[in-house]
Amino acid sequence: MEAVCDGEEPEVVTQACLLSEFSEKGEARALINSLPDIHHDPVSREATIEKFVVIMDRYQEQPHLLDPHLEWMLNILLEMIRNEKSPPLMVHLCFKFLYIISKVRGYKIFMQLFPHEVSDVLPVLDLLCRQDPKDTETWETRYILLLWLSMTCLIPFDLSRLDGHLSTDPGLNRESIMDRILAVAKSFLRVSDKSRDAASVLVSKFVTRPDVKLKRLGDFLDWCLTTISQTSEITMEGTVTLDGALQSLVSLQFTLVSIKPEPDESPTVLQCLNQKRIAESNQATLRKLGVKVVQRLGLTFLKPRLAKWRYQRGSRSLAVNLAQSSVTGSVEATKTDLESVSQEEDYDIPEDVENIIEQLLVGLKDKETIVRWSSAKGIGRVTGRLPKQLADEVVESVLECFSFQETDNAWHGGCLAFAELGRRGLLLPSRLSDVVPLIIRALTYDEKRGACSLGSNVRDAACYVCWAFARAYEPSELKPYVNQIASALVIATVFDRNITCRKAASVNILSPQGTFPHGIDIVTAADYFTVGNVNNCYLTISVYIAGFEEYTKSLIDHLVHMKVNHWDGVIRELATKALHNLTAQAPEYMANTVLPQLLPMATGMDLHRRHGAILACAEITHALYEIATQKNSWVTDFLSSDTIEGLKNIHQKVCRISLVCVCVFCGLIEKLSLSKMPFKDDPVITGWQWLIDDSLKNLHLFSSGARRGIQDSALSALAALCRQYYQVEPGVANVEMQDQLVSQYLSALMSPEVMTRCGCALALGSLPPFMIRGKLQKVRPHNVSSAQVSRRDAATAMSQVCVAVGVCAQGSPDRVLCEGNIRPVYEALLGCMNDYSMDSRGDVGAWVRAAAMSSLMDVTLLVVTALIFSSVQRMMCCLVQQAAEKIDRYRAHAGTVFLRLLHSTDPAVPHIPHREELLSIFPPETGNSLNWNAASQAFPHITQLLRLHQYQYHTLLGLTVSVGGLTESTVGCITSSQPLKQTVRSQKWIS
Repeated sequence: MEAVCDGEEPEVVTQACLLSEFSEKGEARALINSLPDIHHDPVSREATIEKFVVIMDRYQEQPHLLDPHLEWMLNILLEMIRNEKSPPLMVHLCFKFLYIISKVRGYKIFMQLFPHEVSDVLPVLDLLCRQDPKDTETWETRYILLLWLSMTCLIPFDLSRLDGHLSTDPGLNRESIMDRILAVAKSFLRVSDKSRDAASVLVSKFVTRPDVKLKRLGDFLDWCLTTISQTSEITMEGTVTLDGALQSLVSLQFTLVSIKPEPDESPTVLQCLNQKRIAESNQATLRKLGVKVVQRLGLTFLKPRLAKWRYQRGSRSLAVNLAQSSVTGSVEATKTDLESVSQEEDYDIPEDVENIIEQLLVGLKDKETIVRWSSAKGIGRVTGRLPKQLADEVVESVLECFSFQETDNAWHGGCLAFAELGRRGLLLPSRLSDVVPLIIRALTYDEKRGACSLGSNVRDAACYVCWAFARAYEPSELKPYVNQIASALVIATVFDRNITCRKAASVNILSPQGTFPHGIDIVTAADYFTVGNVNNCYLTISVYIAGFEEYTKSLIDHLVHMKVNHWDGVIRELATKALHNLTAQAPEYMANTVLPQLLPMATGMDLHRRHGAILACAEITHALYEIATQKNSWVTDFLSSDTIEGLKNIHQKVCRISLVCVCVFCGLIEKLSLSKMPFKDDPVITGWQWLIDDSLKNLHLFSSGARRGIQDSALSALAALCRQYYQVEPGVANVEMQDQLVSQYLSALMSPEVMTRCGCALALGSLPPFMIRGKLQKVRPHNVSSAQVSRRDAATAMSQVCVAVGVCAQGSPDRVLCEGNIRPVYEALLGCMNDYSMDSRGDVGAWVRAAAMSSLMDVTLLVVTALIFSSVQRMMCCLVQQAAEKIDRYRAHAGTVFLRLLHSTDPAVPHIPHREELLSIFPPETGNSLNWNAASQAFPHITQLLRLHQYQYHTLLGLTVSVGGLTESTVGCITSSQPLKQTVRSQKWIS
């Protein structure tokens, strides 16, 4: 929201959704305590669950606020579950509530609160065994029970003590607790619901117990490997089974790695995965789990140690950091560590490690982000246990991902890997000279693919690399590269097409090292929220940042080389406007370097490049003209003769290539004309005029989407061209060109093509006043007759002509608007107000009526002193009729015009019937408060006009049309109006 104070700039106020405590604890307690009463009613049960979910979801971003209250919620629910009188439906409902809590707080924290006494093992296991794995309504029960069992199985006693004295009678065989838990875990690793994830947690906790590890680890690994090798992923059931087996291996390997390496089983597991070719699976989840297993296998082959050779910035101990200088001490410590590297690397690396690293490097190029991200973390973990030389080879392999022969997936994976290596201190400063240039290229990576491009994820990952490097290295290490990184990040902040990338780059501007040039100033102008608007980034923030000379040329060069030829037309247009704004920061550089680069691009074969280059040439030239005007000089003082000649000759090559460039080149004509280029009496003007005329006459050849843009560009170019090159002296037209253009456009009004008539009618209205002076008598009758065939544009053109020539009550009808020619103008425009034409598109006559209303307002405010009573009365009555329109936007337009004329004081419109009564119905303050788009607000005011004799007929006429509409709300607002009922009764129109 915006808070605006008197005399102050508007400032943006951001409201953060920060909570201080679990404020709904009372409501949550009441909902939990109500479960015994509502569990049997489906409606109440569903409503209670929904309320509890809404309460819990508020704390998704701040789940720690629930910690003081987790225990009492858990105890109440478990008490209901343990109650033997609780029906199964209520037990399942309690487990559903437990799942909702665990989902918000996270299962790792929540499961620690479960009671885990010896007496809890068998009840939990028995209750879990009684569950139906195929029941889709109670999966939350199974999920929570598996988590609970994961905690109870951590009791510090041998599980065989819970078995008692197992009978030796073969007929009374009973499974041990250990076997039962393993059987339950295996069965739930095959289900397709959330319980599979909890089962993998159970495996990681249970199988790594000393007693279970000794007796059952080998058997469980054999089961997993057999399941993986014998299951096919073709079916959904097979995919689910593979997912469960791999998840259990991931959890198991992670726990084993953190406790003690188990290299004896690792080669077997690796061989099984290689034979199964998990990396070639079509399922992204399976490939991700395969990468997780492989990286953990790699850790079991290597000694669990921190590499002494790694780069360390300072110390993790605050006392040590304070005891030594911030730079010298850390550098000396790093040198000491590097000297002892050779003493720590005297051990052999198993051959399987090479295979594992190769699989992880291949995973960096996977088509799915989750696989690449997991591979990057695996590269970081495994490299941290390698000798320095082998680790450097890994870095060299990651560098190969940044070849332009690789896809965007490889670039993205490479960035993620470098970020992991950097933040772990495994990318030594000696490698920064190789890595930093690649990251800078990744910050602008954009690969065209069909009608769009790829690379936003690469640029986002490159921002993550910059974030990691800024926190991993001393300022002295990054000093040689800080200017390059700063420029690249600033470019990404203001010019990246993707909002996520702009925000990711903006948060890196103010690095913790404080070495970013003008970092505080820039981050103030380009903060996380400001860069959300791409127009603001290109047109405002970029100009501010370009004011710092370190960034001026880099911003301009990026626009010229990367954005002027962008595949997105919106970005191309924004880039050219940005170049216009940036020209003031470096006018000489723009004139002497940028324009000569753009001119060959403007005549090239690539359509996107040509489009952007032409627009850029036009914008830069016009910006140079504005600068020259401020200095009382000419634009030619900035431009060389070759540049001027190049600008003049663009159209000769472009027009032969494609008609698509017509709109763009009309923009070039406009800007060059406004820039007062020295082309007067040059043959190029004839070519420009031909291009404009050809565009207006052949509008029907263009698509409907591009037609309006081409027409507007051609009209703007025509007006600018006439003002600059068709004046003999100020206010005096070149008679030859005047006769030629007026005659040409008048004759085109009789063309059989509707779009040609529309374009040429608007062209007459776009001509400057000196081009129409003396021709008004010819132009006006043709516009009036043209109103019968292309009424909307004819009405617009008529008002433009009237405004252009001006008004003089006793003037010549051939030169100005006067008493002798006002009436026909009003007759034509008022005639357009009765256009209710319909076709397959609907009420197309509404376009004509809207144009006529705007034209009447413009002409009326221009000639208020020469108006006659009948014209004002008819105009106001027609506006009232349109203000009762059923289409909201046209009703609002008519109401706005009506109030503008009624409340106008400078000049005041005379002869308005019932002015005083109208002002009582529509006081001046209603101009801003009345919402004409809302029928409930508009019609109560409109129907009051039924009491005024002059407006009664036209008001009823408009209301009659609206009542016959299909919109029920509009009809209701009209029929419920008291003034309407009174008027109808007074006229005895109802029985």
